[in-house]
Amino acid sequence: MPLRSLRSIIAGRPPVEAPSITTVVEAARLMKRENVGAVLVVDHARLIGIFTERDALFRVLADGRDPRTTRLADVMTPRPQTIHPDEPFVRALRMMHDGSFRHLPVVEFDRPLGVVSVRDALDEDLHELRIDIEQRETMGE
Repeated sequence: MPLRSLRSIIAGRPPVEAPSITTVVEAARLMKRENVGAVLVVDHARLIGIFTERDALFRVLADGRDPRTTRLADVMTPRPQTIHPDEPFVRALRMMHDGSFRHLPVVEFDRPLGVVSVRDALDEDLHELRIDIEQRETMGE
């Protein structure tokens, strides 16, 4: 795997953010609309937590909370681990593996710049796979 910087991975992908007073159902709709698995919870542009699809499942649904009234502040992961954008992606993967989580906020000067996930590890391989499939289909015609 080539050493890709996190800055290059998150380029053009601004973070999906919400204030802590956002309800879980509002956050879920935001995640669906933006096609992401995590929302960064911010207070005056500073990262204070992260809310993921797993949080929705384990901390809301499994605990019998009402997603229409439950606020992110009550079910988010506070003070999540973060990583600097100039770090290599492989370091982010190690942090996610060691911490048993799938989303890692990328932060610089206390400001969230984006989120990387384990899915980002597949992006280059999936691109190469698509090219290979297209080439095979073209050759087969």
